[in-house]
Amino acid sequence: MSVRSRWLIISVGLGILLNPLNSSMIAVAIARLQAVYQLDFTGVSWIIFSFYIASAIAQPVMGKASDLFGRRNIFLAGLIVAFVASMLAPLSPSFGWLIVFRIVQSIGTSMMVAVGMAIIRIHVTEKQASALSVLSIFLSGAAAIGPFIGGVLLHWWDWPAIFLVNIPFTAASFLFAWRNIPKDERAALFARNRSIRSWFVLIDAFGILLFTIGLIALLIAVLSAKSSGHVSTGLTALGLLGLVSLAAFARHEWKVKSPFIPLRSFVNYPAMTWVNIEFILVNILYYSLFFGLPSYLQTVRQVSEFHTGMLMLSLGLCSLIISPVAGRWIDRAGPRPALLTAGILMTMGSLWIITLNQASPMISVILPLAVFGISNGLNSVGMQAALFNSSPKDMIGVASGLFMTSRYLGTILSSLLLGIIMGDKFSTGGLQRLGAVLTVIALSLVLLSWRHKKYGQLETPLPAADK
Repeated sequence: MSVRSRWLIISVGLGILLNPLNSSMIAVAIARLQAVYQLDFTGVSWIIFSFYIASAIAQPVMGKASDLFGRRNIFLAGLIVAFVASMLAPLSPSFGWLIVFRIVQSIGTSMMVAVGMAIIRIHVTEKQASALSVLSIFLSGAAAIGPFIGGVLLHWWDWPAIFLVNIPFTAASFLFAWRNIPKDERAALFARNRSIRSWFVLIDAFGILLFTIGLIALLIAVLSAKSSGHVSTGLTALGLLGLVSLAAFARHEWKVKSPFIPLRSFVNYPAMTWVNIEFILVNILYYSLFFGLPSYLQTVRQVSEFHTGMLMLSLGLCSLIISPVAGRWIDRAGPRPALLTAGILMTMGSLWIITLNQASPMISVILPLAVFGISNGLNSVGMQAALFNSSPKDMIGVASGLFMTSRYLGTILSSLLLGIIMGDKFSTGGLQRLGAVLTVIALSLVLLSWRHKKYGQLETPLPAADK
């Protein structure tokens, strides 16, 4: 691999790590923000919702936008947006403004993720699989160490540091990207030949609007009803608006030529549909623990942010360590054994959560974290293998986009689940109820894992860049 290619990988890697880093650092800051802004967990959970809803929408949109305006331009613009949001977030006069800047930050970091892989695929022609695997390390590594970094920042400074830490990353990445990412000359010509109307049709702006309105209205209605303890006429109307908007979104997506989420694919390829359902459940399990346990440790067990980050490090490290092992295992035996093992481990970890109480030693907390980390490593590789095994070769790109959408939906639902179960504040009883719900979900994954091919090579081989 040439020196120029290495610098290009570093430039892109420094940018794309910002999205998983910022989505994971916040896990240890939830309790602090809850105290600062005098909110219950349902209210403060919007710091999680907002980031993932914005990412779910921004990444496919910016992927299409790169065809119009160039991948280099989108990448550089994303760094500027993330830089500005990270500067302004600590100055937020209220929690509402913090959510606004969090959304802007999510859009900026999503711009880089949406085009980063494509930049490497296009401009790194030798040892492409190795190049993409390095980017995967940037992504998974940032997610793994995010809670630890967040804990250290909260220990020595305060929650604004979680945003300010992005500034050196964005500045360095911008300088590297400006110097090393080649220009996209064709994109500028393509953009000049398109009208504003054709641009809105291309990105399915109306579908995005219906999806956003429906999801946010439904989430506000459900969470507000849970927080207040009763269902008012206004909340009922808001919930109905959400349902109607989502129904209209489904009808629109079924008819439009360039859909935001191609729903026809789910009907035409049921095996691929089941993989996405499993992936939603996997992410509900993983992120319920990822966001729930740090808040429990800090508010109920009075564990410091620093030590919470240290404990959460076991989750990420176990996932990183097991991923290459999982890849070799799945190459030999197919995805079914790995996914079945992951489901069993997550069931055991969920059952263990039910046994936790305020007197439980910290090793009892590390155990489910390690189990979920191992399961996440198995699922990350196994679910991707199952996706390519169930998807036709001519729609791998569409299948990958749907797969990412399923991930974000699972993450959003995990936050909703935490808000419903925990309500006003975390408690040992709430954590035990969460463990019971997660056990049911994990058992359903064990049953679903039997749908996959047992042994042998994948029917649709993984692209070289994904192995």
